[in-house]
Amino acid sequence: MRLFSLSIIYKGATKANLLKAAYDLSTFGYFQRGSAQEFMTFTSALIVERTSQGSRASVKEQEYLCHVYVRNDNLGAVAVADTEYPQRVCFSLLDKVLEEFSRQVDSIEWPSGNPETINYKALDIHLARYQTPKEADAMTKVQAELDETKIILHNTMESLLERGEKLDDLVAKSEHLGNQSKAFYKTARKTNSCCEIM
Repeated sequence: MRLFSLSIIYKGATKANLLKAAYDLSTFGYFQRGSAQEFMTFTSALIVERTSQGSRASVKEQEYLCHVYVRNDNLGAVAVADTEYPQRVCFSLLDKVLEEFSRQVDSIEWPSGNPETINYKALDIHLARYQTPKEADAMTKVQAELDETKIILHNTMESLLERGEKLDDLVAKSEHLGNQSKAFYKTARKTNSCCEIM
């Protein structure tokens, strides 16, 4: 999973205006980096120009996904990522960046600003932090922890059964299950066995 660029762009009446951008082109060859950066800048601006106010979109270009969000005030952001990068995390990042940028940079500067004149330094930090989605995004981190817990619980149940114990024997010996529950288990077990045979 990789994020390659993060751009903040103002959607003007006739064209898009790049305000700030950050790039991580370390996976590209040294001589390819300049071209890759130009391609990402061009594509990001084009996508913002073609995206309606107040909407989000994901656009596939070769092996990349360009996630865009253009707010109702014409301020937009684009994240260029590989196809494995979680879409939800990209849009969460775009929301965060646009909110922070609009608090720090006056809207009067948006139509005519450029990367040299706009004073917003956090874009590189966000790009670096979000390279590992589960570390940067709380929901992704919780989901990863839940997935690990499921694996541990599943392995624990398998290890119990591998020691020669059978679930049927455990149910029969159980003091916590009533006779109706034991009968239900036996019926369900027989039904499942019949279905497996067919």
